[in-house]
Amino acid sequence: MKPMHRAAAIAVAAALAVPALSACDTLNTAMDCANTAVAITDGANDLQQAVSQAGNSPQDAQNALNQIETSLKKIGDQTDNADLSKAIGSMKTAVTNVRTSIDNGNTTPDITPVGNAAKEISKVCTPG
Repeated sequence: MKPMHRAAAIAVAAALAVPALSACDTLNTAMDCANTAVAITDGANDLQQAVSQAGNSPQDAQNALNQIETSLKKIGDQTDNADLSKAIGSMKTAVTNVRTSIDNGNTTPDITPVGNAAKEISKVCTPG
């Protein structure tokens, strides 16, 4: 299922890049969003899988959270788009909250805020 999500993210990135050819700033935003989409898709898939199996290996959830945080930091460092930076910040907060929940012994934390933050990133990345 992961490769299908990656293909969808790449297709979205290509769609974003086509109208962006007219302006460098728009192109940079589209590329930032494409990179974000791939990282978020991979990280969210890993997190969902890890949380569903957290009773077996809580470390897997921690590893998925680490992966998301690393990807978000890298992307955040590469963008100068204020709206995208804000959306990334929301995702970081959501990830921190899930991590805290796991650290407090919750083996099935609510990852809905991570999904909501991903939707916000998607809104920022949608042209129009």
